[in-house]
Amino acid sequence: MQPPASNLKTQLATLKWSSGDLWSSLIIFLLPAFLALAGCGGAKASAPPPQPPEVDVMEVVPQDVPIVSEWTATLDGYVNAQIQPRVSGYLTRQSYQEGSYVHKGQVLFEIDERPFVAALNEAKGQLAQAQAAMGKAQQDVKRDKPLAEARAIAQSQFDNDVQAELGAKAAVETAKAAVEQAELNVGFTKVTSLIDGIAGIAQTQIGNLVSPTTVLTSVSQVNPIKAYFSISEQQYMMTQSEGKNGAQKDAWKGVRLKLVLSTGATFPHEGSFLLADRQVDANTGTIRVIGSFPNPNNLLRPGQYGRVLAEMGTQKSALLVPQRAVTELQGSYQLAVVGPDNKVSIRPVKVGPTIGKRLIIQDGLKPQERIVVEGLQKVKDGTVVTPRAANL
Repeated sequence: MQPPASNLKTQLATLKWSSGDLWSSLIIFLLPAFLALAGCGGAKASAPPPQPPEVDVMEVVPQDVPIVSEWTATLDGYVNAQIQPRVSGYLTRQSYQEGSYVHKGQVLFEIDERPFVAALNEAKGQLAQAQAAMGKAQQDVKRDKPLAEARAIAQSQFDNDVQAELGAKAAVETAKAAVEQAELNVGFTKVTSLIDGIAGIAQTQIGNLVSPTTVLTSVSQVNPIKAYFSISEQQYMMTQSEGKNGAQKDAWKGVRLKLVLSTGATFPHEGSFLLADRQVDANTGTIRVIGSFPNPNNLLRPGQYGRVLAEMGTQKSALLVPQRAVTELQGSYQLAVVGPDNKVSIRPVKVGPTIGKRLIIQDGLKPQERIVVEGLQKVKDGTVVTPRAANL
C-alpha cells in the first residue's frame, strides 16, 4: 500500500531543510578557524623588527684631577731603645708600669747593689793606701833632695826616691779610676730609660739573674711616629728630577701625607716626607721611604699597618671613566664607545692611575665621546643601541 502523495511531499521538504541546515552549521563552525589561520599568517608576515637594546652611556669630559698615590705602610717608633743592664746581678725591683709613658732617666729596674757597694768600699780602701804610699814617697824626695845636692847620700838613692814618688802617683790615679768604676757600677744597678716614650712589657721577672746581654724591655718614642712604605723606582725618579742649573729637585718637599688606618678612618694629623733609603731593592724594584706623623695622643703604636696617601701633582685635561665601564681581557683594556649613529665600537684603551672609583684613560679615547657604562653584556662591536643618560 503506497502512502498518500501529500505525506510524501512533506517528508521530502523536511529532508531538504535538514540538509541545508547541516551545511550552514558546518560553515558557521569552520569559518572562525579559517579566519584565525588567515590572521596568524598575516601577523607572521608583518612582525616588526626587534628594538635596539637600551644602554646607559656617559659623555667623557676632560677635567683637571689631582694624582693621588697610595702605599701600604708599617708604623714604627721614631726612636726605639732596647733597655739592657750594664752590670750582672739579680733583679730586685721593677719600678715602672708596663705600657705606660716614661721619661728619660726614669728608673725602670733595680739590681741588687750590695756586691757593687762592697766593691766600691774596697776600691776606696785601695785608694787610701795608694795615697798614703804617695805621701811617704813625697816626703822621701823632700828629705833626700838637699842631702843628694850636698853629696851626703848617693845620687842613686835620690833617684830611687823620685821614681818611687812617680810610681806612687800612678798607683793613686789607678785607685781613683777603680773607685770611679765602682761608683758607676753602683749607679748601673738602677736601670733607667734612655729616651722619653712608651715602655713595653718586661721581658724578665724579679729574681732573675741578668747580664749586659739581657733585654729587659723596650721604650719607643711615638710622637712623632715613623711610617715605612715602599715606592717604585719610577715614582722615586719622578720625585728626584733635576731642576735648573742641574740642581736636584725634590718633589717630596712640601707634600703632605695622609694616613688611613686599618679601620678605614683617616688619621686626623697630616704627615710629611722624612727620608728615602740609600738603595733600591734589586728584587722588587722599590725603594723604602719614611714619613713622619705627629702623634700627640700616642694613639699610633709601632707595628700598626695603614695606607699612606699623597697628592703628587695634577693631571691636566684628564679623561676619567668609571671602572665598571672598562673591560679587562688578558692584561688589555677595552671600552664600548657609542658613535653619532648609536653604533657601538669596541675600542682598546690604555689606562692610567686610579682616582677613587674611576680610571684615567691615557690613550684610545677622545674628549666628548660617549661610552657604555651599564649594559655591556648587551652589546658587541657594531651593535646599534638606544642610549640613555647614565645615573652616575
